[in-house]
Amino acid sequence: MTTLAEENQTDLWGHPRGLYICFATELWERFSFYGMKYLLLLYLTKYHLFSDAAGLGVLGSYASLVYAMPVLGGLIADRFIGMRKAVTFGGLLLVAGHLGMAFEGEAARQTAAGIVRDDQALSLFYLSLALIVVGVGFLKPNISTVVGKLYPEGDPRRDAGFTIFYMGINIGAFSATLLCGWLGEVYGWSWGFGAAGVGMLLGLIVFQWGQSTLMGHGEPEHPERLTQGAGIPGLNIEQAIYAGSFLMVAVVWQLVQLADIVGTLLDVLSLTVFAGLGWFLLFRCTKVERDRMFVLILLTLSTVIFWALFEQGAGSMTLYADRVTDKTLFGTTFTAAQFGAANAFFIFSLAPLFAMLWIRLGRRGWEPGTPVKFSLGIAQAGLGFGALVYGAQFPDQTGVVSAWWLILAYLLHTTGELCLSPVGLSAVTKLAVPSVVGVMMGTWFLASAYSSYVAAQIATIAARPADEASLDLTDALSGYTELFSQLLTIGVAGGAVLLVLSPVLKRMMHGVR
Repeated sequence: MTTLAEENQTDLWGHPRGLYICFATELWERFSFYGMKYLLLLYLTKYHLFSDAAGLGVLGSYASLVYAMPVLGGLIADRFIGMRKAVTFGGLLLVAGHLGMAFEGEAARQTAAGIVRDDQALSLFYLSLALIVVGVGFLKPNISTVVGKLYPEGDPRRDAGFTIFYMGINIGAFSATLLCGWLGEVYGWSWGFGAAGVGMLLGLIVFQWGQSTLMGHGEPEHPERLTQGAGIPGLNIEQAIYAGSFLMVAVVWQLVQLADIVGTLLDVLSLTVFAGLGWFLLFRCTKVERDRMFVLILLTLSTVIFWALFEQGAGSMTLYADRVTDKTLFGTTFTAAQFGAANAFFIFSLAPLFAMLWIRLGRRGWEPGTPVKFSLGIAQAGLGFGALVYGAQFPDQTGVVSAWWLILAYLLHTTGELCLSPVGLSAVTKLAVPSVVGVMMGTWFLASAYSSYVAAQIATIAARPADEASLDLTDALSGYTELFSQLLTIGVAGGAVLLVLSPVLKRMMHGVR
């Protein structure tokens, strides 16, 4: 194990040099991811003339698979190839996927016989999404693991290091949403998607260039295993992993086109996981362990409500911005996709304030417990839609609504995220029985995957058919207001129920905060 003294010899600005390599890699990876996230639904509905429901189906399948795949990618890196190779392989898949999305093909057109689409371009588009899904699975969990390994046991700089790393995520998200959202809608979709791919390529180059600063922390624990036979003629274990990954790309290629099947798979997987956890609680836990695990499972289920509301940002809220919002702020006209940058902006603006708030409340004994923070997060997500419902009462003379209501919604969603998200993973490590921490972490990500699918299904309440000749602003605004009214009710009610239960949940946590 590397000692703290040895690490300090390679420090830069008080932290291991490898932190800044991971920071830059993750910045560019998030640049590529968010650069296409808010363009995706607009591209399908405006260029390929998908109906809202069909576009949301693709978005929901893609987003749920993106959140589910890191569980598998992290397991493969831990057991076999190590973090460095996983990040490199994932980065290569991401570059290929993002650059593949830069191929637009021909725009769809309405004819007397119906809508004619470029099926070859769409097939490449689905393949590109599959490459991105599997690439994120390999890269996302493992770059974070490398950051943790850069700090020796007990190093007090670890939390500050992860804070710096987290800033890279949000800088990448903010800059990508502004730049790619502008390029894609103003100059052409291929420019937006292509810029996202170039960003990932830069991240991969930085990661390879900075390998020496990682101090060997990303290497496999048992490299000799990789050269052993895999039971497949001509392939060792490492080669079989890469071959299997391309088979997974082929499977995901089909799944992103089949939203109903993805939903069924998520249902079956979720029921299986919770049945297994139920058995574990009944037969393998002490009274204290059972109580804590029950609280953790309930909190994990509650995140489905929060993220299903929050993930409307890339779905119904982006369509709302595009269709019924006056997109001018401070004399500048933005594109619909660019409004997604508000979340990242508020995150790095407000995160330090929230950190100080919790510390000050803690010193006075007033800091709310984990269940209360979760309830506040869910309620604020609902109130964000309340801002849109209220703002819809004041359209201008052309029938569109001020963008400030959308910005307020993003602000409330972000403050809700800061109440819930940072404490969520911490709650997993504190409340889970040590022998099933990994399972519970996987369950946490499974809940996020399920939320993305649910978010897309909910958004279809305001869906518009593909063959609708023109947009009626009044009808469109009415449809979105109906959707957002329901989301307001879900969020506030969900937060209220959890708040009422919080005293009971606090007792069941047996001293864990």
